[in-house]
Amino acid sequence: MKNPKPILLIEDDKADVMTVKRALKECHASNQLFVVGNGEDALSFLRDERNPRPGFILLDLNMPKMGGIEFLEIVKHDDALKHIPVVVLTTSRQESERIESFQLGVAGYVIKPMNYHQFIDMVRAITHYWSISEVGD
Repeated sequence: MKNPKPILLIEDDKADVMTVKRALKECHASNQLFVVGNGEDALSFLRDERNPRPGFILLDLNMPKMGGIEFLEIVKHDDALKHIPVVVLTTSRQESERIESFQLGVAGYVIKPMNYHQFIDMVRAITHYWSISEVGD
């Protein structure tokens, strides 16, 4: 695996966190997973030099305290953080959120599948892509 860097999951729904963990395990992803429940906690995690820099971020949009769009606005304007790839993983089908996410520089926008096997396939595709991608530090 070219990119064994950790994954940062920003997700407030405990069931979705467990599903992502199970899917990563089933996909045999060796990346360490860090989980935070909102954008504020994610910024704290990313700005704490004791934490490893994630290879990519999986971001839910609808969260308490600081939602995904607000998080993106801050991260993508921060010279130290803006190069971390972000993949939105959401239930939102709002076209305006998809457009705004891409305008803010996300690497991908994925609607969470309702079917568990489709969810595993989606996580497998995301982790495989980032495991072979040449990414900056």
